[in-house]
Amino acid sequence: MIPILQKELNSFFSSPIGYVVIAVYLLLNGLFLWVFNGEFNILHAGFADLNSYFFIAPWIFIFLIPAITMRSFSDEFNTGTIEILVTKPISIWQLILGKFLGSFILVVLAVIPTLIYIYSIYKLGNPVGNITMGTTIGSFLGLLFLAGAYTSIGIFASTISKNQIVSFLLAVFISFFMYFGFEALSSYNLFGSLDYFVQNIGMKEHFNSISKGVIDTRDLIYFMSLTFIFLFLTKIRIQDEN
Repeated sequence: MIPILQKELNSFFSSPIGYVVIAVYLLLNGLFLWVFNGEFNILHAGFADLNSYFFIAPWIFIFLIPAITMRSFSDEFNTGTIEILVTKPISIWQLILGKFLGSFILVVLAVIPTLIYIYSIYKLGNPVGNITMGTTIGSFLGLLFLAGAYTSIGIFASTISKNQIVSFLLAVFISFFMYFGFEALSSYNLFGSLDYFVQNIGMKEHFNSISKGVIDTRDLIYFMSLTFIFLFLTKIRIQDEN
């Protein structure tokens, strides 16, 4: 697994991909939160918190993470190197986890610089230091679990097609539906008493729950289970193709 992980990270940072991903994430968040006029601008909001950041970041991830993962397996299938990889003395799970962790670590590296926002809000508060650390830390934790789920979806989507663009679009669609789709469906009251259950299938409900600063094991189990499911589907796809 470690050689695959190293290979993935090297491929990201030996080309502009890794740097572009980090720069785009930081730039988009920085512009929306500190530059552009609008409801997300922290300086114009009248109160110091990071709610805007934790609202915007999941939507940026929906497009950014599929852009990272779209080449994970589609490139291997397209070039035929997947056949070489599966014959090496590593298990399919090690191969999948190596690629998953490589992409996930890149996302984490993009998130780490935004921790400075905590200090910014701390200094902007009135009085200084007027920030709810439990909620803020919970939101960052939720963001990482969300990123892990998106990454697993992107890895799975990359096994569906040899075309990276198709893999990207598929990952965006699945991620969008898993994040917002179930909440949207429940809002139409189509399922009666099951509407709340349908809403809880989506990631947004569990992300919002963690963001409140109360770490519920049900939310953690949900994200870990969802991540495992898509990685397991990835394993099935690779076995079917070989």
